[in-house]
Amino acid sequence: MATDWNAMSDDDFRAAFRDLVERRLPPELRFMRKQRPLYEEIKVWYDGLAEEGWLSPVWPVEYGGMGLNPQKHMIYVEEWGRLGCPRIPDHGLGLIGPLLLAFGTEEQKAHYLPRILSGKDIWCQGYSEPNSGSDLASLRTAAVRDGDHFVVNGQKIWTTLAHNANWIFALVRTSRDEKVRQKGITVLLIDMKSPGVKVRPIANLRGETDFCEVFFDNVRVPVGNVVGEVDQGWNVAKAVLGHERIFLGAPTRPEIAMERLDKLARARGAFEDPAFRSRYAKHRLDLYDLGSAFERFAKVLRDGGELGADVSLLKIFTTELYQRITEEMLLLAGEDARYFDDIEAGNDEVDAMNLFLDSRAPAIFGGSNEIQKNILAKAVLGLPS
Repeated sequence: MATDWNAMSDDDFRAAFRDLVERRLPPELRFMRKQRPLYEEIKVWYDGLAEEGWLSPVWPVEYGGMGLNPQKHMIYVEEWGRLGCPRIPDHGLGLIGPLLLAFGTEEQKAHYLPRILSGKDIWCQGYSEPNSGSDLASLRTAAVRDGDHFVVNGQKIWTTLAHNANWIFALVRTSRDEKVRQKGITVLLIDMKSPGVKVRPIANLRGETDFCEVFFDNVRVPVGNVVGEVDQGWNVAKAVLGHERIFLGAPTRPEIAMERLDKLARARGAFEDPAFRSRYAKHRLDLYDLGSAFERFAKVLRDGGELGADVSLLKIFTTELYQRITEEMLLLAGEDARYFDDIEAGNDEVDAMNLFLDSRAPAIFGGSNEIQKNILAKAVLGLPS
């Protein structure tokens, strides 16, 4: 009989998750330096979650999920961050799974969902394109109907872990409406092993290849791989990304950076400097404010409500604070900051440069901060375009 997680008290649910982590997550995988590990690197954790039924917190129980309500889901996310659990390849779980549950056919659900839960299919997201940035409505990758197939030509960029994925769900243009750019967009599920698909990794500042370019050259995709209706993919895309911003705005990253800053400051006697104490206090108070703001939006979800456009402020707040804290770490590290390796901090080590470089990307992905500010200006403040 499946466990009714929602019937548990919050304290018991937290304890159950911590017990799972102690039993199934190897110590060397906790608080990993690498923010986006490959499936092969965390397979033991992915498989452990799957075997114990903890892999998909919000999928319905009948599809292999935990069926958590918003309150329990928030606890799941909070404990994941606090305990240093590594991020798993989650496009399939967090995006394609909900997309299929909401818009997919029964055949699509029956085929793809079990393969996500087993780790047989690892997904990536084909949204952004060159010269489009966060403006998804301007996408140009074209899919032309040819009998029982669409023929896809075009390019996606900043596709996270595409070189580690065997499937991609992509937004493609199936028709054009010059007046309403959002029309004529379709969601396609594309096998990455199809002839004509080419992946080229993009090295980031740390020399890692989290992101990729994906090229489509006359790639044939069965019509049965359309999710939802042809030309109505914009609504599908919006539904999938609806709750993304609250999780991109979670205080986990700045909390980790603040803990590292504290260690480095104590090891180097920085608290003797009044100027540093003043800056440190501001960072600490900003972190408290971020936590309070996050909790306010989380409560809306717990109570069954819908988030408004003002949730965009969370992503701006958390990513900018993450950058400020890591910049402070480099000031303390001095010339040692030029190293990628850990810096001694008493009986511990601090990966100052690693976190500083990592803090650059979150302000761009998931809708750049400039886009988030435009959303706030238009939808919250009512300013003209």
